[in-house]
Amino acid sequence: MIELTEPQVWTLIGVFGSAIFAMNAMMSGWFVRVLRAEIGGLRAEIGGLRGEMNARFERVDAQFERVDVKLTHLDRDVQALAREVFPKRER
Repeated sequence: MIELTEPQVWTLIGVFGSAIFAMNAMMSGWFVRVLRAEIGGLRAEIGGLRGEMNARFERVDAQFERVDVKLTHLDRDVQALAREVFPKRER
């Protein structure tokens, strides 16, 4: 049986420890690289969504402006009719 006092055992412990440390470093590097790529893709998706939302809000604003103009004209017409139907009376 091999005892822990032999140099080959300590060499193998060092080699395996270095291998585990190296694999841990490689996996950390790969994880960071993948994480950065995913965050970049997410930023692109959010940018596209922002553009789409702004376009839709602009269309809604344009529709509200058209409705506002129509209501202004309607208000003007109702006031004109009210002046015709209910003239001001002298007290």
